[in-house]
Amino acid sequence: MTPAVESAAPPVPAARRPGDWLSIGADRWLPLLLLLPSILMIAATIAYPLIQALLYSFADGTLLRPGRFVGLGNYARLLASAEFRHALIFSTVFAVASVGGSYLLGLGLALLLNLDIPFRGIFRVALLLPWIVPSIVSIVSWRMLLIDEHALANVLIRGLGGSPVFFLSDETWAVVAVVLVKIWRAFPFMMLSILAALQGIDRTLYEAAAIDGASRPQMFRHITLPQIRNLSIVLCLLMTIWSVNDFDTPWLLTQGGPAFATENLVLLSHRYTFGRNQLGLGSATSFVTLLILMVLIVVMLRRQREQ
Repeated sequence: MTPAVESAAPPVPAARRPGDWLSIGADRWLPLLLLLPSILMIAATIAYPLIQALLYSFADGTLLRPGRFVGLGNYARLLASAEFRHALIFSTVFAVASVGGSYLLGLGLALLLNLDIPFRGIFRVALLLPWIVPSIVSIVSWRMLLIDEHALANVLIRGLGGSPVFFLSDETWAVVAVVLVKIWRAFPFMMLSILAALQGIDRTLYEAAAIDGASRPQMFRHITLPQIRNLSIVLCLLMTIWSVNDFDTPWLLTQGGPAFATENLVLLSHRYTFGRNQLGLGSATSFVTLLILMVLIVVMLRRQREQ
């Protein structure tokens, strides 16, 4: 008869010392403690001004007095005004044209620079200059080139036998000028980002496609575009945000004129706040712009996730 095997007793946990509890707690609060300076900095520079501006949008105050609470009165006045509708239309046209133009130009130049061409490094540096030069320098320079009939642009047009064009005085030409200057400033960012993505594509994909008899347009459609698709969506989202919030280009080039033809939502908020001393309407315009951008970003990201 075999003797019964005694079951092993479960180990008794050792008593914890006070220092052990302190070390366990440190694993929890130490990351928060390290993040605390950044959290306080964000709260001081972003959260507090944002909340304060939101409170201003519900009052009829000015830059010198807080005013009284009016609820959604500022938003109702804003949405019913023709100024807001005009600024919204121009902001949409400006954003769509700027994003589309800068992306297509950046994509074309990125495809060109991705080839083994002479002096490729020099071209890269030269094409980055519009992005590197400070906006006030580049935009004011463009303004001097287009400002009147005696500017360099019209001198060249007259030399070719044409009539002077009032780029900054005519409403249609002013819109065209603002869009073209924005594209000129934005395409280097698109070009550099797309070029980095192109250089990360596996070359064997193109080699296999060439063996199967695919043409270059087919390779571009079925290999290049799918490989840079996610990056392209992110770039277009960023450029849309920057275009809608662009203050420098229309302000330094035309000050929103002529006849407010190039006034976007940011310039409209500036005019309400500092031109008319209507802080509530200016704050409401800013938050409507923020809401429009948030809705646009959510819709685009949801569509990307579905696809």
